[in-house]
Amino acid sequence: MALRSRLYLALRGAHGAYALRQKSIRTYARTILRGPAAPGAHRIVERTRPARNADAPLDAYDDPHSAPAMAIDRHLDEVEVVASEPEATDTRDVEAEAAGEGGLPITTRLELHDPQTEAVWPMLRTINLEGRVLPGATVPELSRETAQRMYEVIVRVQTMDDVFFSAQRQGRISFYMTNTGEEALHVGSASALDPADVVFAQYREAGVLMWRGFTLQNFADQCYGNADDVGKGRQMPVHYGSRKHNFQTISSPLATQIPQAVGAAYALKLQGAPNVAMCYFGEGAASEGDFHAALNFSATLEAPVIFFCRNNGYAISTPAKDQYRGDGIVARASGYGVAAIRVDGNDALAVHQATAEARAFALSNNRPVLIEGMTYRVGHHSTSDDSTRYRSLAEIQGWKDKDQPEVRFRNWLRSKGTAVSSLGFRGYRAGS
Repeated sequence: MALRSRLYLALRGAHGAYALRQKSIRTYARTILRGPAAPGAHRIVERTRPARNADAPLDAYDDPHSAPAMAIDRHLDEVEVVASEPEATDTRDVEAEAAGEGGLPITTRLELHDPQTEAVWPMLRTINLEGRVLPGATVPELSRETAQRMYEVIVRVQTMDDVFFSAQRQGRISFYMTNTGEEALHVGSASALDPADVVFAQYREAGVLMWRGFTLQNFADQCYGNADDVGKGRQMPVHYGSRKHNFQTISSPLATQIPQAVGAAYALKLQGAPNVAMCYFGEGAASEGDFHAALNFSATLEAPVIFFCRNNGYAISTPAKDQYRGDGIVARASGYGVAAIRVDGNDALAVHQATAEARAFALSNNRPVLIEGMTYRVGHHSTSDDSTRYRSLAEIQGWKDKDQPEVRFRNWLRSKGTAVSSLGFRGYRAGS
């Protein structure tokens, strides 16, 4: 388009636009010709400032023969357009324009950012599959008693799963969901929280509640829905809740707990409490709209909440490769202005370290943090599911053979000189 025509359109639009009123021709020309000058570029010399006809309707400028449009033509006649040599860009103008656009950096290079070609988020790992500390890794400072208790809870959750899964198959309870393969994620994160931190779980975090003191008898009462159940039998099995342990009652619909956790965190902030809200969910729940609303809500309200995504590879029968094309769940945090960490969910030490860091960051900055724990769901989705219909037995056995959280943590304990033969089954009886 000829320079005169471009100026005509800019000035015509300026006369009809309230936001751009009373700017000079030079301003419009600089907007059109923004960017570094090139050889043969045009230099705009201002002769006069066009006066806005406030009484003219906006569509009066659409007719080139109308009085307002012809007035613009007269102003164009008073603009001298000459060829010039390249001249240095006025950096003050560029900085001013950037500041006026939210402080965004200015570029003259057109570049398409493709997330599928960019580097993936790293995964924090402290101990390898054999339980040996990796070179350069920082091991969290855990007392002997804490480390032993972490191992006990891991084994106790496994044992509880075996008992209740068999009870469901015998018809004693109607439904159950195992935690097999994800126990390190439970104890690693729960051990880094304060008992007063409020937990919003999904339905595969029994180890978090067990760490807080929920007994095997409490679990049995809930699954059987008997008179001693703290929920009075009003919930499905495995939909635990305990006011005593700051563990909000689990809800079946996916992701409803995520925005609720933001509200709780915001309330803690207003109360001045030194606590966070911890929200657990799977990568399948991250496909729900509540997940996106919650992250944006938490960032804008500056709420001290930790979002912990258990990426176990499957949303019931849908594998992760069919759920998203981005770099997992952690990559979504940047778009909402949320800090994030990706961690090996089968490494209890790394999970503890990541959660402790996230909690400290959330409290000191009043900001949310997203943690993505990479793990694997060894068991079926629930007792209503047969996972061999959508994945092979070889795949399941392969994970059992190469990366059991309990084995990794046990080997690390032994490397520290801790005997583990007496751990795990102590207090197996219900009520212990």
